[in-house]
Amino acid sequence: MKLNFSLSKIKIQKNLELFFVLLLILTSIAITQIYNISRETSKREHINLINNIYFQKTVNNIFSNFEPKFLNISHKIAKNETLNSIFKTYKIPNKEINLILNNLSKKDEINNLKINEIIEINIDKFENKVVKLLLPVNKTKKIELIRNFQKDSFIRKEIITNLKKIIVFKEGKITQSLYRAAIDKGVQPNIIVEFARIYGFQIDFQRDIRRNDLFQIIYELYEDENKKIYNTGNILFADLILSNQSNAFYYFNKKGEEGHYDLNGKSVKKALMKTPINGAKLSSKFGMRKHPIDGYNKMHRGTDFAAPEGTPIMASGDGVILKSSWCGGGGNCIKIKHNSTYSTVYAHLSKFANGVRKGKRVKQGQIIGYVGSTGKSTGPHLHYEVIHNGLKINSQTLKLPSGKILKGKNREIFEIKRIKIDVLKSEIIAALD
Repeated sequence: MKLNFSLSKIKIQKNLELFFVLLLILTSIAITQIYNISRETSKREHINLINNIYFQKTVNNIFSNFEPKFLNISHKIAKNETLNSIFKTYKIPNKEINLILNNLSKKDEINNLKINEIIEINIDKFENKVVKLLLPVNKTKKIELIRNFQKDSFIRKEIITNLKKIIVFKEGKITQSLYRAAIDKGVQPNIIVEFARIYGFQIDFQRDIRRNDLFQIIYELYEDENKKIYNTGNILFADLILSNQSNAFYYFNKKGEEGHYDLNGKSVKKALMKTPINGAKLSSKFGMRKHPIDGYNKMHRGTDFAAPEGTPIMASGDGVILKSSWCGGGGNCIKIKHNSTYSTVYAHLSKFANGVRKGKRVKQGQIIGYVGSTGKSTGPHLHYEVIHNGLKINSQTLKLPSGKILKGKNREIFEIKRIKIDVLKSEIIAALD
């Protein structure tokens, strides 16, 4: 009897344990269901809040207060832009513009903006004031204006980049063209153009240069502390060795006599350049020919040089521009009066160089325009005319008077400089060997 009671007690205890386990499981399930329902409700309410337009406006208003106070601008200078027009682009007030210009009183800082240079402007957007301005003046100089808020003015500072001048010697063999040979030797393109300009007074680059002719050149380079090339300087020595014959020129830098001279002190400059364009092909000579457009024989009173569109065209001599406009069949053309005897015409230009206009004085070798195919033309080329006492003559057979010859004290100084350059060249070549 007592044993049966004990067994019954054990069964009841086990049933109670099972009951509590089942109750715990059911309670957990119920709580989980309630939590999920609550979370879904909260999620829907959260989405509705986010989608509420008033809530969105409030958030946008709050975050707008965290926008940067300062606007940093790096402006690349475009053609014909002025400081005033650049400031207007960024809606800088007139009062600010006048304050800045008063700190840039020198003409070369305001009126000579260089195309593609970068102007740095820092603007306080809330005050609508310029905080800092960094203006490039030239390759080595920048003007920095920093705002003094207490005095509402600018502190002006000039930043100068220290450059080191180095002397470079290059030589090479011409197998395709002078330009390609020089580029392969690492000569800077503007030095190559200047080199060609020196010889443009006496060399026809289309017909006078032969395969395996040689060139030598000594010129100046300017580097900063990081050996970055900032600019090129003068060509101190140039030689085109054509068919084993040297044609050397030396730079003479005395004021009033600057230029390149041969061994005898004779200037490379002549009254007119034989070819006012580099790397062009003589495509039509002076004389009778069948006109490519009109279709009948007529006198061709000029010389045509075929070249890619955009190739620079130079003034063949010092002079004054008589015309710089449309010339009918000649398209865009320029006429230059060099003296009482000679004038020249350049036709079919794609465009004129900056500042080229009637009455403007130009120097020999100065770029005045670019090759095109305007007017009566079948392709890009330069039509070049030389007029002597009112008559058009053949520029390629014209015997041009030589330039000036150094004499007296100037000749003595030149000889000393020439010898120094020859010694320098020999030392560089010996070091290379």
